[in-house]
Formats: sequence, C-alpha cells, structure tokens
Amino acid sequence: MSLGSVRDVLRAGEARSWALAMLARPGLRAVRHPLGFVCLPLEREGGEGVCLHLWTDSLAHAESTTSQIHCHSWDLLSHVLYGQVRNVHALVRDAPARATHRVYEVVSGADGDRISPTARTVRHSTGLVEVFGPGDTYTLAAGRFHSSVVPERGEAATIALGRGRPGSHDLSLGPLAGGAHHVSRQPLDAAETALAVRTITAHLT
Repeated sequence: MSLGSVRDVLRAGEARSWALAMLARPGLRAVRHPLGFVCLPLEREGGEGVCLHLWTDSLAHAESTTSQIHCHSWDLLSHVLYGQVRNVHALVRDAPARATHRVYEVVSGADGDRISPTARTVRHSTGLVEVFGPGDTYTLAAGRFHSSVVPERGEAATIALGRGRPGSHDLSLGPLAGGAHHVSRQPLDAAETALAVRTITAHLT
C-alpha cells in the first residue's frame, strides 16, 4: 500500500469500501492518541503513513500533557468517513513578553513521545475554522498550527495520510513552565480494538 494508491482510492470514491476491507484485516491494534482520538495504524513506510482515526465516547481517551493545538512535521491529507470534523487553524505569534504558551517539540518513538520545551514563547488566536463532513477531503501542510475538533458527544472517523517533510518538526503549544517529559503509548487491548473496529464498521454499512 502506498500513499499514491490510497489517494487513487479516494479519487475513485471508494473510501468506504476500502476502509471496510482494511478493518477486516487481522492483527489490527489501536492506540489512544493524546489528541483525543483512537488511531488504527494501517501502514508506515519511510516517511509515509496511513491510519484510521476514530473519535468516540465509547472508548477511554488519552489526555494531552500540552494542548490540542499542534503542528505536524508531515503534510496531512484527511478524508472524513462519517461524522463532522472541524479543522481549527491557530494563528501563533512569537511573544517574548506576555506570552501565554510555550512551544514544545514532540519526538515520537516506538514506546511513546518525548516532549521537550523550546525557548520559543507565543500567543495564539483562532484563525479559519473549516467544517468537513462525510466524503470531504482536506489537506494541511506541515508546520501549520491547528486542532481537530469533533462536536461534543459526536462521533467521527477519518482516513489520515501523512507524508514527512524534511526539516519539519512535530510541535505542540503547552504551559509556559512545563518541563521535559515522556508520554507512553496507551495501546487498546483486544476487546477495545474490536469495539473500535465494530464502531467504524457499523457507521459504514
């Protein structure tokens, strides 16, 4: 599976059947993502990756130690399978004085995320708010601060494609006085993963 082949699937309008086929594959193992969704990794090769993301109140959430406002080191293409997703852009300005947040660098590894404060302090405001529904596809360039918001008690699932951009970093806004720390991955057990798969499948059939 390559990003190109998944893009072809989306262009052909076959996202739903493709997702159902992926969900039927054995060996899927979901993890709780600190940004509030459940991630089902499907493919990772080199600097490219494909995942299914699920927002649901039926499964426990991981809690972020920084904030929901972040930017990727990779270009995102996201396709909404069902539900509503708001892509809320954040306007981030350097603020050596009267800053409200510090920028943290997030380095992901097999066992979790190493989160380190940088010297950069900032203020932010809400920018463009884009609203996407079933069948919509949107993109977000690496380095753009944003948050993904699903309406309270809402359910949504997306196909997320990422392609790393050399020289970019995963960043998050957090408290001014926070320290370096490590956040371990929180894998779902087999029963929880099965519930995640059933939840998405039920919305697509």
